[in-house]
Amino acid sequence: MKKILFLVSAVMATSLCNAKAYKITTSDHVDLYINVQGKGAPCLYIHGGPGSGSYWMEKFAGDILEKRFTMVYLDLRGVGRSTSPGDGNYGIDRMIQDFEEIRQFLGFKDWTIMGHSFSGTMTTAYALEHPKSIRSILMFNCSLDLKESITESWIPKAVEILDIKDSLFYKDTTVAVQDKLNRLFPLLNEKGVMWKLAYADKENETKMNATYREIPNWNHDFSAVGMVHKDYLINFKTFTSVIETPVLFFYGENDWTIGPEHYKGVLFPNMVLWKSSSGHIPFMENKNDLEAAMDLFLKKYDLNQP
Repeated sequence: MKKILFLVSAVMATSLCNAKAYKITTSDHVDLYINVQGKGAPCLYIHGGPGSGSYWMEKFAGDILEKRFTMVYLDLRGVGRSTSPGDGNYGIDRMIQDFEEIRQFLGFKDWTIMGHSFSGTMTTAYALEHPKSIRSILMFNCSLDLKESITESWIPKAVEILDIKDSLFYKDTTVAVQDKLNRLFPLLNEKGVMWKLAYADKENETKMNATYREIPNWNHDFSAVGMVHKDYLINFKTFTSVIETPVLFFYGENDWTIGPEHYKGVLFPNMVLWKSSSGHIPFMENKNDLEAAMDLFLKKYDLNQP
């Protein structure tokens, strides 16, 4: 471990000056892709998906993020430009260990963490385990209870979009959620309406999908297991009341991927709750609202200084 730390520290001596992308080898021999850009206090972006990677966030929102933070864009293990663990360990504890190893490698005493969508689970778990490492938390359209998001928002909205008259199958609580999804996904794709669950218009979905074609040999391994891994199916809302770290919880009233009422039961004691008119991807469709929310939050908790 000390040897790995030394090697990465040596790379960092030149990398941080030039703000560039490189890979860090973890203690269990996974190469994690990170890209450090911007100025200000450090902020780790933990992407959603579970396999969406960090490139699209850098591309579409880097302009507003990097003038407020030194952004650390990370592709999680098994995603994008990072490699996969030989033992298949995608557990949430191992993810948290990755975050801590990166923070230590970069020499940050603490940092802000930013989550989107699926990664609400990881950001909450990380804050629980390492409160002294985390200065503040930015949660943008995050799910803290994936089962709730899928069963109470995504599935009902998909049924509505598809105009399925006989919806008893989808309301039946004895039917496995995966069986319902297996029926809905092909129908949504066939009719070309999947975008309605996340975007204001289809053009934005097209732009998003095009970003993945810009990266050769994209790693999809975590995508295949993340949504069914037991660690990510816990209701993390139940832990929010004991996390004292300041939190910006930004949600969209038209976000059917997570649910426009998913904020209910989120009880962070030090929280700015921000309702936006956006859908699931405000980084493309409502950047002004994002900037306003971030600036209010940073000022309220005096977080502007590095």
